[in-house]
Amino acid sequence: MKISFIGGGNMATALIAGLAGKVAQAADIHVVDPNAEALERLRTQYGVTTSPDIGAAVAASDVIVLAVKPQQMRDVAVHLQSQLANQPLLLSIAAGIRGADLSRWLGGYGAIVRTMPNTPALIGQGITGMVAMAGVGAAQKDAADSIMRAVGQTVWLDEESLIDPVTAVSGSGPAYVFYFLEAMEQAAVELGLSAEQGKALALATFTGAAQLAAESSEPVDVLRQRVTSKGGTTHAAITSMEAAGVKQAIVAAMKAAAARGRELGDEMGRDA
Repeated sequence: MKISFIGGGNMATALIAGLAGKVAQAADIHVVDPNAEALERLRTQYGVTTSPDIGAAVAASDVIVLAVKPQQMRDVAVHLQSQLANQPLLLSIAAGIRGADLSRWLGGYGAIVRTMPNTPALIGQGITGMVAMAGVGAAQKDAADSIMRAVGQTVWLDEESLIDPVTAVSGSGPAYVFYFLEAMEQAAVELGLSAEQGKALALATFTGAAQLAAESSEPVDVLRQRVTSKGGTTHAAITSMEAAGVKQAIVAAMKAAAARGRELGDEMGRDA
């Protein structure tokens, strides 16, 4: 499988690290980016081929991964139109760019899978929401799945509109975790622990609890209830959070993220 990346940023680098020598040989991975330093780093570290411009190597690809900023996607699509004779799969990891708009910019090309990965992909622990457009064949869908599984789990969606909820839950989700960790570390310091102690306790608690939830067959609310003895310390904390409307605020925040995703799709898809 020959794979070309348009864009050599963090997410592209994470995917290349997971793919090189496993899903594809390094020599069959090509990266296009105007940043010469980024290209040199990728060549040196992974043995991939590189170029500052879209050209013959891209045209010969089985899969083209669009890993540029959403604002650059329209211009990239214009340059790609003449490189699609080989009918490659296009895998988009750009937020807010709807499949129909990307297809329109590509002159009606339809073999597109839209994805929403998240930043834990950088350590091979990501999860990616994926939806295939109508022009994607079964073999291409399998190829898309194998590429994104190189950096974590995948969740396939039946409707593209569900990408916005995925963005709200997992795409933006790492920031919520970091935000909660910030609060735990701050509380630890205010309670008299050192910053180092607070960080160690917060991180181990969060990762341990998440792993416990992942390995348990019971719902998370049952796991929470098991450590919330009435009248105890945990009960005092949960009661305080409930009184402050913490759960409702988190749900509202994620709905705001999903709404912003829909707005971005509208904004990015407008004709210039």
